[in-house]
Amino acid sequence: MNKAVLEGLLFVVGEDGLTLEQIEEVLEIEEDVAKELIRELKKDYEEESRGLRIDFLGNRFKLTTKFEHKEYYQKLIENPETNHLSQAALETLAIIAYNEPITRVQVDAIRGVGSTSIIRKLVAKGFIKESGRSEIPGRPILYETTNEFLDYFGLSSVDDLPNIEDIINEKEEEEENSDLYTSKYMDNEDVEENIY
Repeated sequence: MNKAVLEGLLFVVGEDGLTLEQIEEVLEIEEDVAKELIRELKKDYEEESRGLRIDFLGNRFKLTTKFEHKEYYQKLIENPETNHLSQAALETLAIIAYNEPITRVQVDAIRGVGSTSIIRKLVAKGFIKESGRSEIPGRPILYETTNEFLDYFGLSSVDDLPNIEDIINEKEEEEENSDLYTSKYMDNEDVEENIY
């Protein structure tokens, strides 16, 4: 069971990966047991029928795709039918563009939901990239937009993005106008009730 849990944990943390200490702590196991679990899971992924593998990168264990399948991933990314951006992807891109460099955890906090898989897709599409590591504990990966992002949206730089305060003010004005209409409508209903 611990092996299956470890696999799930590696999937959930995505490109952030897990340190050996984190695996020991979360699974409440000793170091030698954790190492054995990693070895077993790594061996499972070595099967030709599996599309993932476990790599040890930056002092962390991570689930990664197999290099020998790279051409298929490239085809998927370049396929116009799969190259559109979902609302969640656009939202995540906007958060990164307005706050770069930013960590995945910070993106999650702003969105209110997990963004691991969306960030992974945006990196694969070339719209965002890793730009170093934060100085906060755990040194999480920082993300920023790329030239491909600018090209896709027809921007010369992130400075060309609309001013976020203007967007907020515009939205507030729309809401105020909507409230004004609603309150006038309600007043008219009250008058009608008094007439009859």
